[in-house]
Amino acid sequence: MSEFAYFRFMSNNMLTVEEQQHKDEIIALTEQVLDAKGIECDSKISKISEEQLREILEGVRRLRKRNKNRKRRIEEEEEEEDNVEDNRQKEEVDIAPMQ
Repeated sequence: MSEFAYFRFMSNNMLTVEEQQHKDEIIALTEQVLDAKGIECDSKISKISEEQLREILEGVRRLRKRNKNRKRRIEEEEEEEDNVEDNRQKEEVDIAPMQ
């Protein structure tokens, strides 16, 4: 179902080059948007207007942006944790008794 929607996006030249390169991600997110809208089969997708198709794609883009922001936040938190651990190790070395 979402693959069919993806091909409708493609045939209407609605996707950016980057979105075309991330086909699997776009299809997975499209599935989520279609589920939320209650669209469950290819026959419904084939009958929806270009405007409705644009609305679905806007929903996909919002989800994608949210996922990217969440991923970036997690990476930043992990990097911060690594920096704290590195600083602790440096402090331990500085405090080590001299022989």
